[in-house]
Amino acid sequence: QQALAFFAQLSPSSIRMGLESTRHALEKLQNPERKFRSVHIAGTNGKGSTCAFIERCLRAEGFKVGLFTSPHLLRVNERIKVDGQDIEDAALADRIREVITRCPEIGLDPPLLTYFEFGTVLAFWHFLHEKVDVAVIETGLGGRLDSTSTVHPAVTTLTPISFDHMEYLGHSLQQISFEKAGILKSRTPAVTAKQPLEALAVIENTAAQLGISLRIEGRDFSSSGDPSGGFDYQSPRHSLFSLFTQLQGEHQFQNAGVAIATLELLEEGGVKVSTDSIRSGLAETRWPGRFEVIHQLPLTILDGAHNAAGVKVLVAALKKYYPNVPYHLVFGVLKDKEYQAMAQSLFPICASVQIAPVGSDRSLAPESYQAEMLAWCPRTSRHASVADALSAARRFALDDSGVVVCAGSLVLIGQLKHLFSQMTPKPLG
Repeated sequence: QQALAFFAQLSPSSIRMGLESTRHALEKLQNPERKFRSVHIAGTNGKGSTCAFIERCLRAEGFKVGLFTSPHLLRVNERIKVDGQDIEDAALADRIREVITRCPEIGLDPPLLTYFEFGTVLAFWHFLHEKVDVAVIETGLGGRLDSTSTVHPAVTTLTPISFDHMEYLGHSLQQISFEKAGILKSRTPAVTAKQPLEALAVIENTAAQLGISLRIEGRDFSSSGDPSGGFDYQSPRHSLFSLFTQLQGEHQFQNAGVAIATLELLEEGGVKVSTDSIRSGLAETRWPGRFEVIHQLPLTILDGAHNAAGVKVLVAALKKYYPNVPYHLVFGVLKDKEYQAMAQSLFPICASVQIAPVGSDRSLAPESYQAEMLAWCPRTSRHASVADALSAARRFALDDSGVVVCAGSLVLIGQLKHLFSQMTPKPLG
């Protein structure tokens, strides 16, 4: 309990750009991150889904796989998985005590590591303890100065890059792309999703300076949906047809394609995944909170879209899968997000919007932005809690056979998953 309490008291909202503290802690642990193969993924949107696809395909082939992602939705244990299972409290407590014993500076006041940095170190230490064959590592913020960049990957992967976290990464797409492309390393081949031209130029220049091979979506591989709802993947190595994933949205075809291209590069390093394992792994991948249907009456969708690009993808998915029905939105956002750009895309297609504070000290207060939201959806109401906002949206949706859509922040999605877990009958998922 003391070990878990120590981790919990570190502020999840604290952000520090830089690798020095993490490197120091890892050196005290004799660099566990160098003792297993890894894949390192950065980008603005689609990182988590891409990680999940890669991890599940590797497991389908029989490899023991670690997965480190963030943020969590319900419990911090979700961030560190081995073979699809969250780290248990007892194991997490053991790892915390072992790490602090070997690096006492972590337990000082102020502590050596932030919440995310400590989680990164714990994940690497746990993966070493569990003797994983491969670890799939998602960056937290940016890439170049993200604590996960202490890893020495076999492959690096970039998902679509857009505007987010500008106060840390820069206010131009070139600056943001420079930070994201900072995960690229010499002697490590890389994959990138299709990018805006400004972003791709930065990525290609970084790869050229490092002298590494770079596979680009649209040039070296592609994925496209077919009328049956499945998708096809094409590259010089594979022609795979009628692939299937449970994750809804055409953007997931892109994420899956980037995952397959990453697996192809892993094979060059000796980690072979058969086409049968790719096919079954994609079909078995689940990733909570990403266009997730969590309840049926009324139909309720949770989506972690928390920036303008993510919201545009959500809008496209809604129009494709649930056209011509009223949408009743539950929305909450953090104050460092471009909420106006998100609202401008999402609110006009909604019959009603219920805004609420999310469970974070970075939450944007609903009263500070409700008035300007009325221009995009006149039926925008504010609530004191997420539970109240959800109740209102559910009432409206039951009245007009509409769909409840929840978006704006992964913190919000975590709160909603907790609320649905308390409901009877049990929700889907």
